[in-house]
This record gives sequence, C-alpha cells and structure tokens, in this order.
Amino acid sequence: MDDIQTPGRLVTLTDVAREAGVGESTVSRVLRNHGSYSKRAGERVAEAVARLGYVPNRLAGSLAGQGASARLVGVVIPSLANVVFPDLLRGLTAALDAAGIPCVIGVSDYDPDREEALAAALLSWRPAALLLTGLEHNPGTVALARAGGVRVVEMIDTDGAGIDAVVGFSNRAVGAASARHLVARGYRRIAYLGHDLAVDLRAGKRLAGFEAALGEAGLALRAREIRPGPSSPASGRAGLEALLARAPDLDAVYFSNDDMALGGYFACLSAGLAVPGRIALFGFNGLDFAAAMPQPLSTVRTPRLEIGRRAAACLNDQGPKKIDLGFELIEGATA
Repeated sequence: MDDIQTPGRLVTLTDVAREAGVGESTVSRVLRNHGSYSKRAGERVAEAVARLGYVPNRLAGSLAGQGASARLVGVVIPSLANVVFPDLLRGLTAALDAAGIPCVIGVSDYDPDREEALAAALLSWRPAALLLTGLEHNPGTVALARAGGVRVVEMIDTDGAGIDAVVGFSNRAVGAASARHLVARGYRRIAYLGHDLAVDLRAGKRLAGFEAALGEAGLALRAREIRPGPSSPASGRAGLEALLARAPDLDAVYFSNDDMALGGYFACLSAGLAVPGRIALFGFNGLDFAAAMPQPLSTVRTPRLEIGRRAAACLNDQGPKKIDLGFELIEGATA
C-alpha cells in the first residue's frame, strides 16, 4: 500500500483567501468575474487556486438555501470507440444503478488536458466520487483529485502510484505472460504491432513487460510497427503487411489489442499465410469476437465488468487500497 496516497481534505474558498492574502468576498468576486477587484488581487487569487487545486462549488450556487447535496459519481474514460470502456461502464453503472446513484461520464479521447478539464468540471458539482482511467494524469488532475475531498478511484491499471483507491490488473504482467507463452511455444522471431504508445500508456506498459520477458529468454523483438491513429482491424491489417514487407521471416506477432490482431488475421488470410503454422498471432483483451473467429484468437482476457463493479464498491470503503483482479491467458488457436 506504499504507493497509494490518501487524498487531502476538501479545499475551500476560505483556504484560497488565506493563501492569496485577500478576503473571501474578493475571492468570490474574482471567481465569478463580477464586481470590483484589483488586477493584482485577481492574479493572487488565480495563483492560489492553481496551487491548491481549488474547484468552485457549482452545487452551492445552483441549490443555495435548499440544503441539497450531490449524490452522483463523476467518471472520465479515454474512449467510447474501444469496446473495453463500454464494458467497464456496464459493470460500473449496473452496480451504481442498484444503489440508486447516477453517474456523469466524460470522454477524454486520450488527451490528458481534456481529462483535467473534465475532472475539474465534474468536481465542481461536489460528487460522491471521481473515477478516472489509468494511473498517469496531468499534475493538475492529480492536484484537483487530491483537493476534491471525495473518493477517487483509478481503474484498469495497477502498475504505479495511486491517488486513493485503485482497481484493475498489472499491464506489465500481461505483457510478460504473453511473451512467455510465445517463447514456450517455440517462437523466436517475434515482432510487435500496435498504435500510438505515447497516447495509450497502458499499451506501453504491456510492451515493456513483453520485452523484459523476452530478454529473460535471451531474445529481443525482431521488429516493431507503431501505427498512427486509434487501433482498428484496418490498422492491424496494414500494419502486419508493413511488418512482413520489412521482416518476412517473422514467426509471431504480439498485438496491442484484439482489434489489431483481427486485422492481422485478415492480412494472413488475404496473403494465404497459415496461422499459426507460418505465423502466430497474439492479442489482448479477450473480446467476444476473438473467441468467435474461425480460429479462436490467442489472447489475454481482462476482467472489465468486474473492474467496474469493484470500482463502484470502493465508494463504500474507507482508506486507500489497491485491488488487483488479475487476468486470464486464453491459449486459443492462433499461437
């Protein structure tokens, strides 16, 4: 638990006034951009807000005098195009619905600045909790989460330090298990095919685990292909064709996810390459279509629904925690 930190108490308007050395009424005028205040006072308030991670309370403004409190959960995910995250949301919302708790969902499109803006907007409503995806965020997002005074749950990754509660699995361990499977099957000329690692940091962790396990076996990647844009079957097909043009002797390819691996499978069908006799294919996520392929895909199944359910359960717990739900290697028929 050393890498989980307890969030601080809620930062208030009084804290901002004290930090800026001005009165609370001045802070209020600056934040509402209404009334008179000096340019220097405005600058000092803005600096204090940034240092403390203060978020104005929208609920107080919209429901003043009604004694109401927010009973909702704010959620930020990176994408709705990737079926992984709708699966995560299904598990989460089913558990929240059963408890009568609505959630507000924001989509960052893997943009850390957008994630920060969404976190600020959600926290301004004083939710019961803030749920984020992954463990890597802008410093501003971390400051907001710690100063928000609410339960923070980070989902789908356990490789790194958490703000409060963490629910997921080790992406590095997934990559290592995938490499060991291929090595145990006798593959030695192995390549990697994925999408932008600077955007999908968890894919980068899996690749790091994969390469480390190859190194333990005295091997290294023969080649790698990083495709621009989001992952898709079309990108996987074009990527495998490009890989084989550069390294025609490859005997196995590790894909960043099942979408890309499906495209690689189509490339093999088009070129008449036997799978896995000529080349082995290994994916990640364990999506439903992977098991329905003519040759079920060799992959790793992740507990997406359970992550959502357990993340919802964390709202009732106290104190920092890390829950590693593990994963399941599916041997399939392609590797």
